[in-house]
Amino acid sequence: MNTLTGYLRQAGTALRFLVLATLVLGVAYPVAVFGVGQVLAPYQANGSIIRDDSGAPAASALIAQAVSDDNGVQDPRWFHARPSAVNWDPAASSASNLGPNDPKLVEAVKANRSAVAAEEGISESEVPADAVTASGSGLDPHISPEYARVQVDRVAAAHGLAAEAVSSLVDRHTSSGLLAFLGQPSVNVTALNLALAAASQSS
Repeated sequence: MNTLTGYLRQAGTALRFLVLATLVLGVAYPVAVFGVGQVLAPYQANGSIIRDDSGAPAASALIAQAVSDDNGVQDPRWFHARPSAVNWDPAASSASNLGPNDPKLVEAVKANRSAVAAEEGISESEVPADAVTASGSGLDPHISPEYARVQVDRVAAAHGLAAEAVSSLVDRHTSSGLLAFLGQPSVNVTALNLALAAASQSS
């Protein structure tokens, strides 16, 4: 009888532990992970699709969209992303694999700096570093607020919008709060250009 009582007591303990483990590991932990994901990485948690005003899928917030022709000449009407070793082709994500002292990279940076300075009407010393260097994936849609701001006058003139209105779009699409605290303030060019298109259509 004592042996049976001992078995029942052990079974009860095991059952209580099972219920507790199920609640903690099967309910509380997944809910906590989901909640943290919604705060820290909403795109990764819910998908990165940006939808237009009609609700139709328009782009991925994690991929820079090409605004250039087949020769790599970028359309002056839109904000430009960082240079890309793969011409912003999402099927061929890659870096240039050139070292920092490689003559080809040095020449590419010089050429990019001259081109950006000429297009934006600024001196070469005012060209931000991310305007002349590609990301590791070649698809990064984020640029520095500084690079976005030097493009404001060109983009505003191309769309017939006030520079202040376009600058306001840049401010609204500049990361802040926790996202900026964990990294650096950045501007999502893909989302910014979609907002610019909407503003241009409604003006």
